[in-house]
Amino acid sequence: MASIQPTKVPKMDRPKKGFNQYAEQLNGRAAMVGFAALVLIELLTGKGLLTLVGLK
Repeated sequence: MASIQPTKVPKMDRPKKGFNQYAEQLNGRAAMVGFAALVLIELLTGKGLLTLVGLK
């Protein structure tokens, strides 16, 4: 028996939810900005995050 192959390849859009390349890149960039902001705050105030929040 010969198998029938499709004549067109469906155009698949990238997923908008879940773990995908765009979401992971955005999450990584947000983490880098947050880390840089934390380092900057510690340099300017001379205190760590826990001290500023009042936990230490």
